[in-house]
Amino acid sequence: MTTPTPLDRAAVARMVDHTLLKPETTQADVEALVAEAQALGVYSICVSPSMLPVDAGPVLVATVCGFPSGKHHSEVKAAEAARAVTDGAHEVDMVIDLGAARAGDFAAVERDVAAVRAAAPAPVVLKVIIESAALSDEQIVGTCRAAEAAGADFVKTSTGFHPAGGASAHAVRLMAQTVGGRLGVKASGGVRTGAAAREMIAAGATRLGLSGTAAVLDGLDEPAVEDGAATSGY
Repeated sequence: MTTPTPLDRAAVARMVDHTLLKPETTQADVEALVAEAQALGVYSICVSPSMLPVDAGPVLVATVCGFPSGKHHSEVKAAEAARAVTDGAHEVDMVIDLGAARAGDFAAVERDVAAVRAAAPAPVVLKVIIESAALSDEQIVGTCRAAEAAGADFVKTSTGFHPAGGASAHAVRLMAQTVGGRLGVKASGGVRTGAAAREMIAAGATRLGLSGTAAVLDGLDEPAVEDGAATSGY
């Protein structure tokens, strides 16, 4: 059995949502983000919905919905997603009601995701942030299944703002096994080194949410890291 050839810098860059979600972000910060995204050759930028519309040229534009807590009524998330699409977003990353997932109420999770899916139908890409560090394995599996049943395109590990932590290779691997290639898997939250990025990709991530993208791409030749949770935060 041959060992897969590691992805090169350009290939990893094309997996990146170059992210800026800090509440103090200014328009000038977003303009700098766009310029850096274009120079790095990333897939998309991800900004807060209040910063839309954004002219990013050939780079796609993603935004967030119900962020960061997920504790919003589904109709509010749906309205936020619909407004974001009107404002030019190609992709929406929504946060689930984490309490529903922790309680095992996956039907409620499915209804929540379905409401946003209806408000932002294809070809808009819908990613579902499950906050994996705060869930058990059983809860991760149930939440991923609910997201798939509701029509999501991706499941995503983390907001990067939860105190439980960000992405881990274990969670990414479990999520990838659960969706079986039918959905994408986005690793986000605390992926700050090239080695961590490679670890997430090896575990099954098909997209990466990064804020320090340049440093990650510059560090792709770093040695592998231990299988564990990445540091919390973008």
